[in-house]
Amino acid sequence: MENFKDLTREERAAALKALGLPAFREAQIFKWICKGAEDFSGMSDLSAELRTRLAEKWSLETLSVDLVQSSSDGTKKFLLGLPDGNKIETVFMEYSYGNSLCISTQVGCAMGCSFCASTIGGKRRNLKAWEMLDEFIVSEKAAGKPVNHLVLMGIGEPFDNYENLCEFLRQIHDPKGIGLSYRNITVSTCGIVPKIRQFGQDFPQVNLAISLHAANQKAREALMPVAKAYDLKSLLEAADDHGKQTGRRVTYEYTLIAGKNDSLEGAAELAELLRGTLCHVNLIPLNPVAETGLSASSKKQALAFADYLEKHGVPCSIRRTLGKDIDAACGQLRKKNS
Repeated sequence: MENFKDLTREERAAALKALGLPAFREAQIFKWICKGAEDFSGMSDLSAELRTRLAEKWSLETLSVDLVQSSSDGTKKFLLGLPDGNKIETVFMEYSYGNSLCISTQVGCAMGCSFCASTIGGKRRNLKAWEMLDEFIVSEKAAGKPVNHLVLMGIGEPFDNYENLCEFLRQIHDPKGIGLSYRNITVSTCGIVPKIRQFGQDFPQVNLAISLHAANQKAREALMPVAKAYDLKSLLEAADDHGKQTGRRVTYEYTLIAGKNDSLEGAAELAELLRGTLCHVNLIPLNPVAETGLSASSKKQALAFADYLEKHGVPCSIRRTLGKDIDAACGQLRKKNS
């Protein structure tokens, strides 16, 4: 039986029209999907006869919450089961400005970044738009608190799954469903240059974050194989053009790894690279992954790195470390349970 969620909203409307149903029925069903409906039986504003007809033709497959890890700081990490047996992760985080959810866009990742657990074992498949939407719906319900900010920084490279990403963004923004503001959504990429340029045209209000992690080409290639396909110069040009086109600053994510990229010389390179651009640097203490053999920079070194950037005209912050008492690193919980 076909999963009704697998269809885009336009395809759903066309399929319902083929059954002789008016267009507003799709909006009614979509609203129920966004409330977490697992079948048609509870859709009380549809007649019993119509619910039966729909159930005979389509299913409403839903992600399962297979495991929850709760941190003393309020962070919750969810291991979610997909209908095909694969597993992904989402993370719920509490901040002073509201609650945020970090979701995955792929099962595994093909990017091969040397410090990341998500890429161990490679990429299995892309997530569908409905699966990303379900991540939000079931995780918010499991967290028991409203989510008003969303980051796509979990397992996978969003721009390697561009069509499903775009459909998901349109659905979660739709006021007939979740209605999440584009300005409260951030999409992170490791640097797929053509998609950065396209994304600025398609979603100018969505925030862009770029995983940088090194300030020169050689060092970046050592950490991130994608740098061999899209060099630092072309990446920064695309990011700068994105800022000018959208009027929104670009966030550069920079994971601090002891002895690899955390020296003051590295900070000087980074300051020289970004000074004068519309940006913010998010310094991220590494969540160690046993298989990589890498370790986090000391707090003292992180503070010195941040201080150098600020004094040389590059705004930055050190990300508050959350979930230290659970499997905090992206991909760790899935790896442990797959």
